[in-house]
Amino acid sequence: MARLLLVLLLVALGAPVYYIFFKSPPPLPDIDLNEWWGPEQMKTKHDTSLKPFKVKFDALMIKDLKDRLKAHRPFVPALEGIAFEYGFNSKQMNSWIKYWSEEYPFSEREKVFNQYPQFKTNIQGLDIHFIRYKPQVPANVEIVPLMLLHGWPGSVREFDAAIPLLTAVSKERNFALEVIIPSLPGYGFSDAAVRPGLGADKVAVVLRNLMNRLGFKKYYIQGGDWGAIIASNMATMFPQEVLGYHTNMAFSMSSRTTLIQTFGAIYPPSVVRSDLVDRMYPMSKIFGTLLEELGYMHIQATKPDTVGVALSDSPSGLLAYILEKFSTWTKPQYKLKADGGLTSSYTREQLIDNLMMYWATNSITTSMRLYSETFNKRYASLGLDEIPTPVPTWILQAKNELAYLPPWILKFKYKNLINETVLDDGGHFIAMEMPKVFSEDVLSAVAAFRNWHKDRNVKTEL
Repeated sequence: MARLLLVLLLVALGAPVYYIFFKSPPPLPDIDLNEWWGPEQMKTKHDTSLKPFKVKFDALMIKDLKDRLKAHRPFVPALEGIAFEYGFNSKQMNSWIKYWSEEYPFSEREKVFNQYPQFKTNIQGLDIHFIRYKPQVPANVEIVPLMLLHGWPGSVREFDAAIPLLTAVSKERNFALEVIIPSLPGYGFSDAAVRPGLGADKVAVVLRNLMNRLGFKKYYIQGGDWGAIIASNMATMFPQEVLGYHTNMAFSMSSRTTLIQTFGAIYPPSVVRSDLVDRMYPMSKIFGTLLEELGYMHIQATKPDTVGVALSDSPSGLLAYILEKFSTWTKPQYKLKADGGLTSSYTREQLIDNLMMYWATNSITTSMRLYSETFNKRYASLGLDEIPTPVPTWILQAKNELAYLPPWILKFKYKNLINETVLDDGGHFIAMEMPKVFSEDVLSAVAAFRNWHKDRNVKTEL
């Protein structure tokens, strides 16, 4: 009887394991390249031109912002002995409000915002804002396009310090990068959809169409946070166009990954390198951290417009809500510092620059809708995480990223994962925090992608 029970148990466990590991991936979803996200009346006068764009901080907007910052109610005192464990410490609010309202150099920062060429073009009914910078190069240097994708609560400002490093011409490389950095739909100066449904898979189509509009039939992509999910979708849905995918947030929600992580808890070194075990286990610590840090995600995936009312009305609230993420997601230990460690990794100008991308455009509500448009039954039913992509992939894993997955697990998704760079430092906003490390890794990845295609005699004409 005991043996029979053991056999039944093994069969019971074996069947789902076999199904998860050996089942065929779902087919690619149907892709509508012309799905319309703007006002219906705009279809008849669709303008596909590229229009130069400059950021302008309107005097009335600045006055309204300063008035709101100065008219805030007294903040509720923080608990005794608490730093950022409960979120943004109210003791720090006055110094940040004073800086934003009295010291932040609006005119000078406006010039920084405009230091690289920017454009808008209408894609599927939405005016999409993007930075496009092409370096001057010698005749023997090939220029190749790289799209950089930000996430939430970031913006194109995350890449300001990285742009000159990424586009630098070097005798050590026979190529130079032309960077295209769009504001995601609903973020910053890009239009938001006027109807439901614009999830990460649909955004991938919009951004693919943007690259085609710019004349690029083949290109490289890089992304973190939402940018990682969207870029991964682009590599999955358009593998004949994407020449290489670099990400600083390796992400998988497949049932296979979940099963491996769970069984790996029995003996973690069977899953992950011994020196990296603490990035995955114990699961109680990892999931405890996720529960603590992802409460915002549940709100934004269910009721983004409710919290959006508060954040779009109060710059003080917006500041606390966003800067708290730049504290804890950069280094978990920063929540134990009285000032949240914010100026340990960034300048005040950088952090307020990013806030201005949300405040000046009133886009915080529409940016958060991406969560509700993606974390739902429709998107989950696509099974995009279960569909392998042949696009060569390179992963940068910062020490303080919210999650870690070893390369052998990621290869179920990214069949041609050619490198993993593991850092002993750095957090979620790595391009902004460590632009030199980030840029060098991206350049190494593009060089490796080019060699990978060359070794296989794959045509990479752009």
